[in-house]
Amino acid sequence: MISNILAGAFFILLMFVIPAGFTFINFWNFFVKNPKKRFFPKIFLVLSMGIGGVEYALLKDLTWECAGDYMEVIYNTQYHNTIDSTHLLSFILPLVVGIVGLLMIGLVSPKSMSPVVSCLAIASVLIGNIVFTIYGIQLLGDLRWESIFSNAMEKGYLYLYHVDVFVLSAYHIREQIKKQVELIQERNTQFQFAWVNKLYQYMSTVVGMRAIAVLGIIPVLAILEIVLIVCGQGPDGMIKAFTMTADWTFSTQIPPPPIEYPGHYLCTVAAGGHKKVVKPTRYGMRLGQPIIVNRQLSVANAFEELIHDRTPRFHKWVRHVYDTYGYPLSRVIKTPFQADVIYILMKPLEWMFLLVLYLFDANPESRIAKQYQWKE
Repeated sequence: MISNILAGAFFILLMFVIPAGFTFINFWNFFVKNPKKRFFPKIFLVLSMGIGGVEYALLKDLTWECAGDYMEVIYNTQYHNTIDSTHLLSFILPLVVGIVGLLMIGLVSPKSMSPVVSCLAIASVLIGNIVFTIYGIQLLGDLRWESIFSNAMEKGYLYLYHVDVFVLSAYHIREQIKKQVELIQERNTQFQFAWVNKLYQYMSTVVGMRAIAVLGIIPVLAILEIVLIVCGQGPDGMIKAFTMTADWTFSTQIPPPPIEYPGHYLCTVAAGGHKKVVKPTRYGMRLGQPIIVNRQLSVANAFEELIHDRTPRFHKWVRHVYDTYGYPLSRVIKTPFQADVIYILMKPLEWMFLLVLYLFDANPESRIAKQYQWKE
């Protein structure tokens, strides 16, 4: 009981409390007018983007098990990729540009950047936010109001990172514009060309800096488009990244029918190895079909059952890893010797599974014994 509470508390702390704490601090920094009362905005920019980004990816993978592009056959418990892998660069590049721009305006002193570079960095941040917003909408899967509300409530922890990114962006854009305007007014630099003087005069106000930053989206997008075309993504690569998918909001493709998950690759080991090595113990039943069961298979399935009962989200990730590597491996086990090798290689994992079962289950042997029970 205590172990369950500790495990649950750690998961909540890691995945919910820490991100919520980052968001609270970032909101605090945004709304507090006195700079001296703000709480290390540069440090929490890095922490929020770094730790928050990793947690966002983990939570997404725990929520949806994505297993291939729209044309691939997947299992009925899985989803197709949220972004088409062929056009993945068209999605990744604007995000990277946005992150770089945010880090520039958040960490680099305004005195080290010219106002024009500052505006282009802000424009990059705006582009990154637009793409990230579209991705958030993509994850909704359905744009009907009732579905949007239910999805937002159910997966609010995931969209917390979207809110965090927007707050960070708004805060650092505001601070960058404010400081750049102050520097322009202090320097009062005169340039050789009249049009440059007029440009800097226009940028010497907050409104002017904001307008130039928004206009800066056009050249940044143009550069991104050229890079993507050169890389073979095509002029509409960013659109296809979202639309050449299935199962999601902007998806336009119809996938092939899903299939039932075929089986446990350790079943292949138990049935295919030499008896003196893999030590089959009895017959069992799986998905209505008789199988040969050994101790290793029973322990592994008992371990999976335990983590499914105690930490279902972690179980999704374990199941994803197992499905990704286990089933393909079962297809190459064609001789008793190969099955023997896999059985021996799996021994350390079997011992680890046993350790977890004995630590966190009141009756580990009963759980192991009931796996794949034969039903007449």
